[in-house]
Amino acid sequence: MTTMLIENAAGIFTGRPGEAMRTTGAIRVRDGVIAAMGALQAEPGEPRLDASGCVIYPGLVSTHHHMFQSVLKGVRDGINLPLAGWLRSVPYRHWSGIDEEALAVAARIALAELLLSGTTTVADHHYLFSDSYRFDPAQVIFDVARSLGIRLVFCRGGATVGRKFDTDEFPAMPVQSLDRMLQSVEACAQRFHDASPASLTRVAVAPTTPTWSLDPGELREVIAAARRMKLRLHSHLSETSDYVDFCLSVHGKRPVHWVAEHGWLGEDVWFAHLVHLDAEEVGILASTGTGMAHCPQSNCRLGSGIAPADAMARLGGAVSLGVDGAASNESADMLSEMHSCWHTHRALKGAHAVTAEDVVHWATAGGARVLGMPSIGTLVPGQQADIAIFRLDQPRHFGMHDPMIAPVTCAGSADIRYLLTGGRIVVENGVIPGLDLQKLKADAARVVTRLAA
Repeated sequence: MTTMLIENAAGIFTGRPGEAMRTTGAIRVRDGVIAAMGALQAEPGEPRLDASGCVIYPGLVSTHHHMFQSVLKGVRDGINLPLAGWLRSVPYRHWSGIDEEALAVAARIALAELLLSGTTTVADHHYLFSDSYRFDPAQVIFDVARSLGIRLVFCRGGATVGRKFDTDEFPAMPVQSLDRMLQSVEACAQRFHDASPASLTRVAVAPTTPTWSLDPGELREVIAAARRMKLRLHSHLSETSDYVDFCLSVHGKRPVHWVAEHGWLGEDVWFAHLVHLDAEEVGILASTGTGMAHCPQSNCRLGSGIAPADAMARLGGAVSLGVDGAASNESADMLSEMHSCWHTHRALKGAHAVTAEDVVHWATAGGARVLGMPSIGTLVPGQQADIAIFRLDQPRHFGMHDPMIAPVTCAGSADIRYLLTGGRIVVENGVIPGLDLQKLKADAARVVTRLAA
């Protein structure tokens, strides 16, 4: 049996709603689980983690990422383009250069960014699967995640229909038959999916997008297969106004109505972005428990708009946050994502639109709800000990009347004293044990040079 006591924090955000959000005291962790909270005294010989000058949050949960894009940041041809042009100029132009080395380096960059911003769980939507590969992308990404101690939901993507562009300059996006895609998902799940409460590895079914990546006749087969395999379903939806216009012109329905017609709604389904929703669509998503992965920084960077996450949350909907790909965000920093989220909604709808507490909830308990992982996302006895301890030692924190909201409201890079995943320390004083950042920097530079050639 292993135990530790976390003590002396200025306060604790539990991730629970309402008055239960805030508490004080110490946290006892035993065998990777929160055993007790409150006015606790150290037991004889019990290790102690000093959280003086810190606030404690649940480990953050990012519900939508494209980790391969972490070696495609700031590509000049796409930096000032909206989504369609950016896709054409960045990931679709360069995907064939993402070999095993590049993918491993990209995953290390992405996960290092996440860990150093207080994230303990990430859902990676990987949609690059080609018969030309001599490696298994899932194996590469899971190996990196395991080495760093982060929880990973691998959203196994792909397409049966290739998206058409007006150029032959670069290889077409790879496609697979539906049978091959679903067989591959099932094989991936058999190897990596662990549904236990302490799981570090899960798998979801995740076609790139229902509108362009699948034949309409395949939609029901995909959701039926996901439910047969007891896996969640994830995809992109309603990211741009063009997306909505396409769906209306081709299918005669707005996107949420269209996916509803094919059974793609429910508590086991979540969509990324959902920027362009009307009020009826928001209500449908909320009432069915269908999740939103809200990606405010990427949506702002691409000029796509701001998702109605606040409206959906007010209806009791499942709202979470995701960093999206670093090629459309230039970062994968969850704390920065939270700060941006807090700002963007208020800029659009006024100072009461979204509170810092709302954002913390979306980034913790909301993420756990969307991913179907009830044992994380909150700090209460019995939960997995996924714990982020943020230092408030920088000048931007000085003079703060409410230190509990400082990590969200004061912006700047996170300053992590300790980050724990299932009671295991994965960041200590801003350092990820076992990760050589200088080597990673050199590896990244080599990969970027090759991709840019």
